[in-house]
Amino acid sequence: MSKQALPVVDLNAVACCSPIAASPMDADQATMVAPMFKALGDPVRLRLMSMIASVPEICVCDLTPAFDLSGPTISHHLKLLREAGLVDSERRGTWVWYRVRPEAFRQLGALLEVSSAPAAGGTA
Repeated sequence: MSKQALPVVDLNAVACCSPIAASPMDADQATMVAPMFKALGDPVRLRLMSMIASVPEICVCDLTPAFDLSGPTISHHLKLLREAGLVDSERRGTWVWYRVRPEAFRQLGALLEVSSAPAAGGTA
């Protein structure tokens, strides 16, 4: 696994991008969006994201037992999701609570939107 740190994503920069089916992304746009997809590209982080998104908020104490991984490893994965701009967290006493950042998923959804009409010159 790479030790390369993911940059914190600026969600305002992601909002600038039109759907990838409408027009090609330029290099700067791709650089801004890639960390979000990279964060979701790991099976553990994808499962964590699913668990977090399925409820209004969830305690790390409820996430950790679902995996055969150490607490520090789960915390590392959660940190990457946070740095990618996909989740927010709040410390309450000794526990950290996580919630999805809906605006991040709205922006990713808009980016991935594909119209039902076939592209010009394409096949149905």
